[in-house]
Amino acid sequence: MKTQVYESAVLINASLEDDQIGNIINHIKETITSNGGEIIEIEEWGRKRLAYMVRKSKIGYYIIFQYNSSPDFVLKLERFFQLDESVLRYLTIKLSKDALEQFEQNKLQAAALLEEEKAVTEPAVKETEKSEEKNEEKNNEPKNIQ
Repeated sequence: MKTQVYESAVLINASLEDDQIGNIINHIKETITSNGGEIIEIEEWGRKRLAYMVRKSKIGYYIIFQYNSSPDFVLKLERFFQLDESVLRYLTIKLSKDALEQFEQNKLQAAALLEEEKAVTEPAVKETEKSEEKNEEKNNEPKNIQ
């Protein structure tokens, strides 16, 4: 069966402990991989304040899974989300080729910006380290007291 790229945004109850949230995330990962899916990327946005209350919660823990899978698996995964009481909301979409190309362009642009920033900050950091070393040398020199 043909696989397609999907993205599932999951809102988990943020009142849970970090260990419990981690267990839920690991369970979702295992569910995807054990059913023939391949995880491409996971974005953890963390705890965020919600615009309105969802199941009596004002804060939610956002996580986004991007994965390859067969279309029939998405129904199984959404059923899992429905049955798990700690999952407040979820949304799964099929990513088009245009969206995937845009993701790749964004990754390349982000990598280029990081390289550019690194090139600008490295000389400044080295210069700062050199000036700090000179200051230490001056402070460690014996002083002539007259």
